[in-house]
Amino acid sequence: MQTPWEYRFAQRTQRMGSSAIRELLKLTEQPDIISFGGGMPAPDVFPYEQFMEACERVLRDQGHLALQYGATEGYKPLREMIVRHTNRLGIEITAENILITTGSQQALDLLGKILINPGDRILVESPTYLGALQAWAGYGAEYVTVPMDEHGMITDALEEALRTGPKFIYVLPNFQNPTGVTLSLERRHKLIELADRYGVPIVEDDPYGQLRYEGEHLPGIVVLDSQLRENGDQCYRGNVIYLSTFSKTLAPGLRLAWVVAPPEVIRKLVQAKQGADLHTSTFNQLVAYEVAHGGFLDQHVKLIQKVYGERRNVMLGAMDAYFPPGVEWTHPEGGLFLWGTLPEDQNAAEVLKAAVEQKVAFVPGAPFFPTGGGHNTMRLNFSNANPEKIQTGIARLGKVLSEKMGQPVSS
Repeated sequence: MQTPWEYRFAQRTQRMGSSAIRELLKLTEQPDIISFGGGMPAPDVFPYEQFMEACERVLRDQGHLALQYGATEGYKPLREMIVRHTNRLGIEITAENILITTGSQQALDLLGKILINPGDRILVESPTYLGALQAWAGYGAEYVTVPMDEHGMITDALEEALRTGPKFIYVLPNFQNPTGVTLSLERRHKLIELADRYGVPIVEDDPYGQLRYEGEHLPGIVVLDSQLRENGDQCYRGNVIYLSTFSKTLAPGLRLAWVVAPPEVIRKLVQAKQGADLHTSTFNQLVAYEVAHGGFLDQHVKLIQKVYGERRNVMLGAMDAYFPPGVEWTHPEGGLFLWGTLPEDQNAAEVLKAAVEQKVAFVPGAPFFPTGGGHNTMRLNFSNANPEKIQTGIARLGKVLSEKMGQPVSS
């Protein structure tokens, strides 16, 4: 039944939809469900003590600042800390290149606001991050997709996609959400070369870059782009907009992330942000700075790497033990997710229904494919559940898969 309100919504709302992941997270409210659905960090690695002490210091020493309005660009000491960290990675930037946002999701939305006209094509990996698709839906984006394999975006297929004239390329090079795969160094160079040749900017989304559990660190797209240009200017003016966040290294409840971009892009994002929320929470920024500066964050990341690396290994081992033949999955070197592929005749959404009856949940893969497909794929998160729950949950899921595929159930 339609109500009078149905006729009052803007046309852009017709393109909006609920996130399949956020809807699925409602299942986690049921205590007996083991959920591999959300991309949630483990609460047991949150630095509670450091946050309690930081809140007290901030309110005691800087309460007049913490509880007041702040600059849209963000708390300057926090931005300068991000500059120091980024410069360590091999790219010279200044605070003029940094905007603090209310989570990476806001950064994606602001980029849509300043870059996307209705009908603009955005070049994305297939599959890609669902939150980006949701952020840009209301701005009328269309999608051009490039397939992936175990080494990330298949750049041999990139040039044909670039000929369609996309507004920008969106890529998650490190431990991609949803697949967990990493873009190889050779393909990173190829991506930058082709983007430069066709004059198409790149949005590099890197929430998981510090969460590596094996293998060697690879330079970011923004770093390689900066090295390619070598203009000697401390203020980055290249072809890449870089996004990262404190959600995976400190706590997602802070809703703190940042954008690294050329100054003219930052200025336009600042104008868009002023219309959205004026500025990100001053209190949260000051507390995050108090917790993170002085080397604590580097040490804390090592703890996260240890805990999540163990959980990844437990999940991979359990899948080896309990999943039936015919199911394949990725072996992520870091991040929060791995990606399962079922035989073509299986539908992951139907598998999920049966899995929930067995008190285990995951995210079906189809919503991550902007132009369709992926009915037989699924995303599994390994960071949030402890090793015992991972073993139990994967055993339950393996039983469901075996029954769906008509194969003997592993004991």
